[in-house]
Amino acid sequence: MIASVFKKSTPLNYALVVFLVLFFFFIYQFQDLSWISSVVGLLKKGLTFIVVLASIFLTSFIGKRNGLTKDSGYTAVFYLLFSLFFPSIFNNLNILLANFFILLALRRLISLHSMKASKEKIFDASLWIFVASLFHFWCILFLILVFISIIFHVSRDYTNWVLPFIAFIAVAIFFTFFTSFFGINTIEYLQKSTQINLAIDYFTNPTQNLAFSIYVSVALFFVFSMFITLSHRLSMTQTSYKKIVASFFIGVLVFVLSANKSSDFLLLTTAPLAILASAHIEYSQTKFKQEIVFVAVLLSSLFLFVSQL
Repeated sequence: MIASVFKKSTPLNYALVVFLVLFFFFIYQFQDLSWISSVVGLLKKGLTFIVVLASIFLTSFIGKRNGLTKDSGYTAVFYLLFSLFFPSIFNNLNILLANFFILLALRRLISLHSMKASKEKIFDASLWIFVASLFHFWCILFLILVFISIIFHVSRDYTNWVLPFIAFIAVAIFFTFFTSFFGINTIEYLQKSTQINLAIDYFTNPTQNLAFSIYVSVALFFVFSMFITLSHRLSMTQTSYKKIVASFFIGVLVFVLSANKSSDFLLLTTAPLAILASAHIEYSQTKFKQEIVFVAVLLSSLFLFVSQL
């Protein structure tokens, strides 16, 4: 059965995931080979591939390290499959980098349940979120997750509430130095970055509409599945699952608010959705249900990927 291939986390599974990422990434890149003729183009594609791969394995690490998923390859595979819904993501380095830094922040916030080095984790998470906002401003909304995490774990220590603002000052100093050194107009940059567009009629063809509709349906299925089963999961993981769900909805909010809207911004929902999907698969009581869900996502992603080539 297909789903059982990724039931265990093995070197062979990791190698298969790397191969699949490499295959789909370069299949999409072959539509336009102009990047091959320049060193800058080659370096940019190489960096893009590394960021995609690093994001996949970081998401898998977050799930397994915090007990949200079992020691399986499901999270990595689901991350890839959800990315294939909108393959133009593979050409958007800015949003890929923003998402990677958000994942670094999420890793620190989820691990707050251990109550160890709480201040360092809050500061680090805030710092990564502000760095992510340099690549896409509305990623700053993930600060909501920082304050949610503080409420869940360390709200009594008032210094924890101040740490995000200290992180902001640190990134602001770096940003000011960077813009001054390269002669960037800071006010113009911020005005452009902070624009809002609430319209969702940006899709240019029926395939994009179909991809968006199926993605929303799949996402709702896994999110509501978590709501239904949350009370039956281990008490020590329930708060972490709540933060994962909150992260998903913040990603949706970033997508809704972003100007120059495109499906690429939905990448910010991919990691939490991959963890929720893995948790659903592993929680299912029968192999038949696991196979139905996994195959449905697999076929949908492959169909939509090919349709958008």
